Amino acid sequence: MDLVDILTKDNILPDMAAANRWEAIDELTNNLVATGKIQAQHREAIVAVVRKREQSMSTGIGFGIGIPHASTDLITEVVGALGRSKKGCNFDALDNQPVNLVMLFLVPQGQFQKHLHTLANIAKLLHKAEFRRALEQSADAEAMLRVIKDAGKK
Repeated sequence: MDLVDILTKDNILPDMAAANRWEAIDELTNNLVATGKIQAQHREAIVAVVRKREQSMSTGIGFGIGIPHASTDLITEVVGALGRSKKGCNFDALDNQPVNLVMLFLVPQGQFQKHLHTLANIAKLLHKAEFRRALEQSADAEAMLRVIKDAGKK
């Protein structure tokens, strides 16, 4: 799956308030609840599984990118939310730099290949400096989604 398949305008937060990776995970998970992508009663269990994955190793992969992710049986399709932090948040990233773009995604339990494929596609796209810059300079969620859709056509 690609970013364009996962995200809608409503799942893009252009002004994330989070100061660190734990707050970012909470903020993006709250967005998934608010937009009906995950059920409210599953919020805590989903946050717990994402945090558990994140504790094993930070998903701050460098270049100002964080990609927290997990598998759970509490969803039936891949869901995700993208947050942008203009001031940057502490993600304990591999390069020790603040993270500006955080892409949280969840994959249904047992879909290991889809999980790896989705992670690889997101990481590949976010590693492109031109793409990151376009997202960082976008005026709002709608403009960010346009950048994502345009990248999907290339």
